[in-house]
Amino acid sequence: MSSKKARSTDLPLIDSVTPPAAIHGGEVEVRGSGFSDNGAGHARARFGSVDARLVVGGSRHLVIRVPEAATEGALTLVNGSAESQPYLCAIGIRIAENMHPVANPAVDVHGNIYTTRSGSRGEKLPVSVFKIDLNFNVKPFVSDIVNPTGLIFNRNGDLLISGRNNGSIYSVSPRGRVEVYAEGMGVATGLAFDEEENLYVGDRTGTIFKISPSRQIFVFATLEPSISAYHLAMGPNQTLYVTGPTTSSFDCVYGVNPNGEVDIVHRGFGRPQGMIVDALGDLYLAASHAGSKGIFRLRPGVDPEQVVSGPGIVGLNFLPSNEMVVATTNALFRIDTSRVLNN
Repeated sequence: MSSKKARSTDLPLIDSVTPPAAIHGGEVEVRGSGFSDNGAGHARARFGSVDARLVVGGSRHLVIRVPEAATEGALTLVNGSAESQPYLCAIGIRIAENMHPVANPAVDVHGNIYTTRSGSRGEKLPVSVFKIDLNFNVKPFVSDIVNPTGLIFNRNGDLLISGRNNGSIYSVSPRGRVEVYAEGMGVATGLAFDEEENLYVGDRTGTIFKISPSRQIFVFATLEPSISAYHLAMGPNQTLYVTGPTTSSFDCVYGVNPNGEVDIVHRGFGRPQGMIVDALGDLYLAASHAGSKGIFRLRPGVDPEQVVSGPGIVGLNFLPSNEMVVATTNALFRIDTSRVLNN
């Protein structure tokens, strides 16, 4: 999405920026021409009016790091007195900080966002889950759950929360009333629902549990243990996607069919974590891949495509507006990816 016009020979011209979105600290690769001043120096980069750091420089190729102060995605390059036309990127705007998400944020039908302050193992904090309303006001929502991890809404609008400290699943009404939904889930982490409202729970020691709407508990599948968490997402044809980070830099995304049979969907991610499936059935996940960190889109038969760049990302979700909410280890960002993701 760029605006181009006739230029002189030394006017910088941006042809492409990848990935198309980033949060603070993320790096984008810029390709085009006129990026150096006759070999004497490299173009300077700005997001809006904020200068950005050049990580790699060349006459036709740059790697630029998104600065902390950037709030808009109009990227321009300045080469001497010549300035490129702006190229539209999507830059994340911080909407909450001093959090501790360890998985995806949850989004209710109205677009309110829910996230955790999870803490270290066994640490009880004053607030377990925060609600971020439509005006991005951050308010306490749930207390007294130790190490809240996975968050997901059921059809009735209740928020289900996994507690990895004691293996319990909690149900929270829209008014904030908490009750125990199920117990004995090991180190309970990721959550997902299928079309019949069966709840799947990832126990990072190696078990995927299935809880029926009547709250009967079954062992659904068994995988290798994870060092941090199992993250779950329900995909097309009732395929349950699972990631479970290990010490390897070549981890897998697994697909579990309705019979509990496990296949490898893709191998080669580093510490793959939170996932979400969009309305088209495309899978998005937080991970590192081929030396880059951020969010990747995974489609059948296609190499992983990085769509967001940024460090420390643990999860994501989509708002009703199709904007993306990105969770890092201590903050949440809102990104208007609806303008830059070509579905």
